[in-house]
Amino acid sequence: MSEKIDLSNYVLSETDEFMNANQRAYFRAKLIAWKNDILREARETLGHLAEESANHPDLADRASSETDRAIELRARDRQRKLISKIDAALQRIDDGTYGYCEETGEPIGLRRLDARPIATLSIEAQERHERREKVYRDE
Repeated sequence: MSEKIDLSNYVLSETDEFMNANQRAYFRAKLIAWKNDILREARETLGHLAEESANHPDLADRASSETDRAIELRARDRQRKLISKIDAALQRIDDGTYGYCEETGEPIGLRRLDARPIATLSIEAQERHERREKVYRDE
């Protein structure tokens, strides 16, 4: 494993060998930082929900509070699913399949991975997938 990557200074290069040790370390650090941010936000949400559990005497205030709570819980559920995708990406880094399209086996591309580090499909494969999904949805 290469040395620790400083995300603020490391620059991905298309000319380097694809998924070299530095790139793997960069994406690992990026994924772990993302996961840690999500977990920190989840802890903050739990604290916030615990504080907000007070009974509101006004029905409108109570309804507003319940709506806010439901929205927050839905957002946290999406983030819980995102954590499992982050964990899967970290596993792919460990097993050497990270950065390669699940459908074609071709490299996904550094710019796409930098923008969406949990991507499992190349842009072309993702577009095909979305077109098929649209066709089935329209039927």
